[in-house]
Amino acid sequence: MKYHFNKVTITAVLFVAIAATFGAGIIVGKQIQEKELVVDTTGLRDLQLTTTSGNLDLKPFWKAVDTLNEKFVPTTASSSVPTDQDKVWGAIRGLAQEYGDPYTVFFPPKETSIFQEEVRGDFEGIGVEITTKDGVLTVIAPLKGTPAERAGLKPGDQIIKIEKFITAGLTVDDAIKHIRGPKGTSVLLTIKRGDKITEVPVERDTINIPTIDTKLRDDGVFVISLYTFSANSPELFRGALREFILSGSDKLVLDLRGNPGGYLEAATDMASYFLPVGKTVVIEDSGTRAKQQFERSKGYNVFNQNLRMAVLINEGSASASEILAGALHEHGVAKLVGEKSFGKGSVQELIDITPDTALKVTIARWLTPLGHSISQNGLEPDIKVGMTQKDFENKRDPQMEKVAEILTDPNFKRN
Repeated sequence: MKYHFNKVTITAVLFVAIAATFGAGIIVGKQIQEKELVVDTTGLRDLQLTTTSGNLDLKPFWKAVDTLNEKFVPTTASSSVPTDQDKVWGAIRGLAQEYGDPYTVFFPPKETSIFQEEVRGDFEGIGVEITTKDGVLTVIAPLKGTPAERAGLKPGDQIIKIEKFITAGLTVDDAIKHIRGPKGTSVLLTIKRGDKITEVPVERDTINIPTIDTKLRDDGVFVISLYTFSANSPELFRGALREFILSGSDKLVLDLRGNPGGYLEAATDMASYFLPVGKTVVIEDSGTRAKQQFERSKGYNVFNQNLRMAVLINEGSASASEILAGALHEHGVAKLVGEKSFGKGSVQELIDITPDTALKVTIARWLTPLGHSISQNGLEPDIKVGMTQKDFENKRDPQMEKVAEILTDPNFKRN
């Protein structure tokens, strides 16, 4: 009998617990130490600051502050005079936006609370991951089993309007504020898909994101569908691999379609079941600021060359999904089937500015083990298979059928 796993290390997947995950595409930074200061700004009006790029003249800033304080009159229902503290938050927000990176964002107190709820998975809304792509608010992926998925939102959909708000120039976080709301209420999205523009009403609900599903198909192909890289994903993935081994199948599909990512450490841990110890999973590149950092396999290395494996990807596969798929592909473990991935390969650090505000800043980009930039290119599948709107409507899955055909082919060859 041919074994597709290494019998010496099989206990790693059957009986040994996984170490708790801690890393992420977002790294939680230390809170900057604060001191209570009462500052008289009158002596700062003519101040010049010396920065790494030269002298910074603050006089225009103070002139703008004085002009607004002296002259602004609210004339519409949406206009108001901000508090002095809100002016500070607005100045920091504007500074972050000047970097032109959709993932570098300042969170004032209310938005910090919302962001923390999203990280915990404890929120009400429609359940969709969004970003700005080429300046347009774009769907990365609707999350499994959420109102966004039920309403028919698809990866790559462009959100033109949220209710009456045109999204051009809107930041991701401002868009989220308009989309989110209490369970049972609705939000109207104007969606552009290809050349077609449609209005899509979505009823908000409590968002409970599933992590993993497994299925043994009639043709002997075992499918693990992973919907997010959460803190408990590695433990659930270990259980799924245990099911796969006990099924007796040697044909494995890892379905990462519509998986927008999550914890880096979860992706590294999962890759470790297929790679020898020390093999590179992903490279963290900070440019000239620091040496490249390498995330490496922990070397569980349960499976051998008899394993037949493929990874399904599409436009909704992003971040940690691309890290895991890229590592398995470039180390020759799995074929990639489906559509080009999203291309979200950057690292954000979350830094507390005050106890109730935070700055999320991009500090590096991800490179595949062979040094390819995920952000610039995404991942190209070995075998391209698309899905049409009619496929969705008729519940056909040509991508899954193609991958099953590949794995059951007697002449199957690993990469």
